[in-house]
Amino acid sequence: MRALLDIFSDASPAAGRLDLLTPPVAKAVEAGWGGIPAESVVHVDTDPEIADTAAFTEHYGPELLETSANCVVVAGKRGGETTLAACVVLSRTRVDVNGVVRRHLGTRKASFAPMDVAVSETGMEYGGITPIGLPASWPLLIDPAVVDQEWVLIGSGSRRGKLIVPGKALAALPGATVLEGLGV
Repeated sequence: MRALLDIFSDASPAAGRLDLLTPPVAKAVEAGWGGIPAESVVHVDTDPEIADTAAFTEHYGPELLETSANCVVVAGKRGGETTLAACVVLSRTRVDVNGVVRRHLGTRKASFAPMDVAVSETGMEYGGITPIGLPASWPLLIDPAVVDQEWVLIGSGSRRGKLIVPGKALAALPGATVLEGLGV
């Protein structure tokens, strides 16, 4: 984690920065999950104007593409029913929505959820959606490359700030399934 922390000037345990997190993320960090110690979740304060991956890595360095992950909300549809799920892949990859995700959800069609749906259903800001604090009923699909990271940089629920967590901690979140081939 030291290498990641050296990049940021303002980092501290997320449990001490609950006021900077959206309510569902703050609640999940405070409660903990899967035996993950609260002190292993670190918040780094960053400029919300550069929250998107391209701007973020341009500012902090392209090496972050190897240790950061994106969380996207997808909507699978079958017979008039919509299933929302979240997918987490390394930032240098993209989610195989029409292949792996669609088959895993058992839907006829899958696509990225509209921004307003993703924001309202997660209680998080677009550009900061994180797997921590998602609705427990949602499938949470995680690429093995994310779980294999010793430390991974993810959204904080807000465009302001990021979280650094052990990759294996994400696999312990409610509804998590590590899914081979998710990130392509």
